[in-house]
Amino acid sequence: MSQHCHHHDEDAPAGLKGSALRQALGEAEARCAETHERLTPPRRRVLELLLASEGPLKAYDLIAAFGADGEPAKPPTVYRALEFLERLGFAHRIESLNAYVPCRIEGGHAAAFLICDCCGAAQEFEPDFGPQLAAAAAAGYAVRSVTLEARGLCAACREH
Repeated sequence: MSQHCHHHDEDAPAGLKGSALRQALGEAEARCAETHERLTPPRRRVLELLLASEGPLKAYDLIAAFGADGEPAKPPTVYRALEFLERLGFAHRIESLNAYVPCRIEGGHAAAFLICDCCGAAQEFEPDFGPQLAAAAAAGYAVRSVTLEARGLCAACREH
């Protein structure tokens, strides 16, 4: 059975704009200040691009869109910013897409994504890995991060 892939917007997480974007960036700055970290201008710009995006962005997309005057960033600048944003929980890397999304769930957590093979949408959700993490801790293992990627078709693509 052939699946007709298309782009749809009805279920995609809307990118932040205007006051919502400014508020999210302000909250990120406040969280950085609480942990004695700095949201430097390059880190802020990469976070802004992620928050404003309506889907996952590859590093090359971020590099190309980085400069307000159309001037691309130097790759190390963007990669260092992404590393920082991941470490502080502001962004996640979706391994299978080699792309990044802003964290849409408050606080530290295991990252889990539903990824549509048709339209490319990636929806973050909060899994319950409690029993598995407890078993890992009981075995003496210190888990630093967990990422789950579930691939399939979103509801909109299944309807078409």
